[in-house]
Amino acid sequence: MSDKKDKIPENESEPEEELPIDEEQAEPGIDPTLPQPETEDELEKAKALAEEYKRKWYAVSAEYDNYRKRNAQAVSRAYADGAAESVLKLLPVADTFGYALDSASDEKTRAGIDKVIKSFKNILASMGVEEIPLSVGDEFDESVAEAVMNFPCEEGEKPNTVKQILKKGYRTKDKVIRFAQVSVTI
Repeated sequence: MSDKKDKIPENESEPEEELPIDEEQAEPGIDPTLPQPETEDELEKAKALAEEYKRKWYAVSAEYDNYRKRNAQAVSRAYADGAAESVLKLLPVADTFGYALDSASDEKTRAGIDKVIKSFKNILASMGVEEIPLSVGDEFDESVAEAVMNFPCEEGEKPNTVKQILKKGYRTKDKVIRFAQVSVTI
């Protein structure tokens, strides 16, 4: 029986031993471990398929890059909107301190309230929020102020000018947080 095991039938061949591929003999750019196409037609199909995969990869890569940029902008916008909303809720406190400063009769009280107002303005400035510069006599600008009252022009006044500032307006570099409320001459 041992003779049978040693002998290989003639119609069956011994498995061929895989020879290591010499890297110098391999074509550049072709992975020698991958199956190689046998005909020119298969080669052209493989090249076309590789080109299609390459185009798809570029498209997906560009789409992902655009998504990443859009997402970063959305996060930045959401942060700015949240900060603006918080500031908007705190502005009535600043208004109240302004009214208190106007009605204070004691000089020490005025000095204390003025320090609080300056501190509040410094905090707003650190957040990129500034008071909208508006004075009595300025031309009414609807992009930064809203007219809540109208008064007829008196002698020497021009129509469509700010007569009185009722509430100060605030903005960031690119967005009005609160429009100034003013009375306007007509």
